[in-house]
Amino acid sequence: MREFRAEDARSEARRLIRDLLGEEHPTSASLLDGARAVLGDDRTARCAELAQGAPLTRRSCELAAVAGLIVGTAVLGEDWWSAGRGGKIPAPDEVLACSTAVEPWTDLTVLEMLAAWIADDAADAAWGAPIGSVDLNSWRAEDRIDLPGDAVPGDRLVVAFDSGGRVDAVVVERAGGVGTDLDFTSLRYSRPAEAQWSWGVAAGLGPHPLPGEHPDPYTVTVDHDAGEVLRRWALRHGAGVELVGERWRDRADVVAAVEHVDWMWRSGEWFAWWRATSALVSGDPLDLAARMRDISSAP
Repeated sequence: MREFRAEDARSEARRLIRDLLGEEHPTSASLLDGARAVLGDDRTARCAELAQGAPLTRRSCELAAVAGLIVGTAVLGEDWWSAGRGGKIPAPDEVLACSTAVEPWTDLTVLEMLAAWIADDAADAAWGAPIGSVDLNSWRAEDRIDLPGDAVPGDRLVVAFDSGGRVDAVVVERAGGVGTDLDFTSLRYSRPAEAQWSWGVAAGLGPHPLPGEHPDPYTVTVDHDAGEVLRRWALRHGAGVELVGERWRDRADVVAAVEHVDWMWRSGEWFAWWRATSALVSGDPLDLAARMRDISSAP
């Protein structure tokens, strides 16, 4: 069932990428070509530099953020990059150039931060500024937000729940006053947020070599013994040879295997395996040794 849902998500992601970016088979090369046309050469070069500096198991996330920035810039215009925000908040161009942290996204990478920012700005442009935000990890619908003083029954108010994500809160009568019910059928994302999600899902974890990148980091060989332990662990836990491959020689083999079984490692028993394979790809011997100890004690 999890595999079926994953394939449904990939099909929807591919559809969105065709609609938003015109790509049938998204690649890093086609993405950066599109970025140059919309963001310009300098911004694209900086985006590629940041993506190249990320761990290979996170490169797809960085490139997905670039997809969000392409679509967001097309929606809001190039002036978005230079517009001042007042106070101590820098313009997006300064964030990109200097890796400046901006609240409330300081736990994200630079590209993810900018993608979240442009997704929210595009959502505000489409549906107005939200009156509050909710965490949809809780699906309780009633009275999740503070109401403005002039709210009356029947009003529909915009509420944020993710970067670029919005949902309507319907004002309703309550005993002794008014309250709200979240209308979950109104869940929606701005176009940049859709582009970021759909590129990451449609293109997958990789490999994603960047144009002109020499040497290709995916061709670096991995620790044979650790790789075989991890590959066999995956086989014992339900991943077929068609998913994990006959052997792991280099980083590309490992990244491809992780991509093929990602619907499995998202479950709890696969988390230790995911961290160990990430360490295998990074090549840090101390981290790999620690993660291999974790996998030896995993179920």
